[in-house]
Amino acid sequence: MTINIILLGPPGAGKGTQARRLVEERGMVQLSTGDMLRAARSSGTEMGRMVAGVMDRGELVTDEIVIGLIREQLASGGNGFIFDGFPRTLPQADALGALLAETGMTLDAVIEMQVDDEALVRRITGRFTCGNCGEVYHDETKPTQVPGTCDACGSTNLMRRADDNADSLKTRLLEYYKKTSPLIGYYYAKDKLAQVDGLAEMDEVSSQIAAALTA
Repeated sequence: MTINIILLGPPGAGKGTQARRLVEERGMVQLSTGDMLRAARSSGTEMGRMVAGVMDRGELVTDEIVIGLIREQLASGGNGFIFDGFPRTLPQADALGALLAETGMTLDAVIEMQVDDEALVRRITGRFTCGNCGEVYHDETKPTQVPGTCDACGSTNLMRRADDNADSLKTRLLEYYKKTSPLIGYYYAKDKLAQVDGLAEMDEVSSQIAAALTA
């Protein structure tokens, strides 16, 4: 059964991790705004040249461009889509709804990954990744078995994002609550919203999402 979903939640809630699991387990297609923009920029297509021009000028990519990229992805087919990082605002939610209706598709569920802000700060500030294979670690909850070496691939290229610090995260959280959290009420009113504990163990979060998708 084809299912189209949105993953909602503040930065660090684990949306990317759960999206990857859904891709692996269900064959769904993850539509990440950042990934789509990077792919478009290097594609050489007309849309790609438009994206490159906007980014090269240091301007923000418009909602119209992002919707255009999503339209291209939807046309390519797939076993359901995961919208990750889009929509972020109410106008974007309206635009996505209109696009899905235009293409004869439906939005089946919106999964809100709920978190406690203080716990989220602890989670993010301790996070680091392998620059070679992308495996994610944490100082407290998932350190590498050998300090400085990735368990998965043996690389020593371990790194932290520059914005994975308390001050930067609080700024990103404020942006989320101002612009994106209104979507929770928006989709609740449309009877699309399901809520899961974003700070539970990864397997438990996956189980909660699976239950929400079969409810």
